[in-house]
Amino acid sequence: MSRFSLLFVVIMLAIGCNNDKDTSPFDEILLQPPFAAVTDSIKDEPNRDDLYFRRAVLLNQNNFPEPALEDFKKAWSLSKKESYAVGASNLLLAKNKNEAIDFMQQALKELPNSVLLQMSLAHAYDEQNENDNALAVCDNILKAHPDFVSALILRSDLLQKKGDTAATISTLEKAYRLMPGNLDISYKLAYQYAETKNPKTITLTDALIANDTLKLHAEPQYVKGIYYTNINDKAKAIQWFDATIRQDYNYLNAYIEKGKIFLDQQKTAEALKTFELANTISPSFPDAYFWIARCLEKMGQKQEAKLNYEKAYSLDKTFTEAKEAANNIK
Repeated sequence: MSRFSLLFVVIMLAIGCNNDKDTSPFDEILLQPPFAAVTDSIKDEPNRDDLYFRRAVLLNQNNFPEPALEDFKKAWSLSKKESYAVGASNLLLAKNKNEAIDFMQQALKELPNSVLLQMSLAHAYDEQNENDNALAVCDNILKAHPDFVSALILRSDLLQKKGDTAATISTLEKAYRLMPGNLDISYKLAYQYAETKNPKTITLTDALIANDTLKLHAEPQYVKGIYYTNINDKAKAIQWFDATIRQDYNYLNAYIEKGKIFLDQQKTAEALKTFELANTISPSFPDAYFWIARCLEKMGQKQEAKLNYEKAYSLDKTFTEAKEAANNIK
């Protein structure tokens, strides 16, 4: 073989190796519009992190999460920018939470002050039921940013899961002081007040009702019903559950709570009518079947009760109380 021929073979082998290196399992996608133009730019300038990020965003917007993840990771490998790490983290969370947690922990070594990454990590821990780790991340955020409301809201949720009611309320109160117009925070705080029989329930719910000039929300009325139920003022509780239903006819839990009061008062027929009305409004609502069954069982209609317990469980496989109640009927 001549020197020229040998040189030609070496060059062709080198080209072949480079082509293999540049191939991707997602080439068929990446060469299609609207990605093709960015792909061409990447071929010309393969070390530009912003191009990989731009293509990752496009891929994600067009529901191609796998190649989008690869591009976010590539952009991150070229430049340690927060947006690149957050993009990769969000996609990893949908794919594999343990892998996402590992990635975010490593990314935070590069960007220890990134609040977005820390919040993503806290949510990931929460979804993995690692409450203490999630709380530690929230507390770390709040040390640097004590008025960061999203961290306060997540912290309150985590504390509630741990059963620390006092800390849950104090955290929500701080969030409420910072954002009194936020309905999500207001309702969370009102529910906590009601569950702890705190008279502040009335002040807060009255303010929410007064501010709802368009009468769009029934939650404040419902929370007042819960409060009066908890302090054993059943007459006022029923009044406020009725007010809830007038505000929103489809507020199913108001029917359930009202019916439960009738049942406690031995007014089984009235309770049954109330639960049946909820069932008429939403035939797929498992709680209605459960409480209908309770009434029927109390009225001695055992087999009908059993069928309703079974229906409740068939609609919600986590409703083990309904399954157990059905099994207890012989």
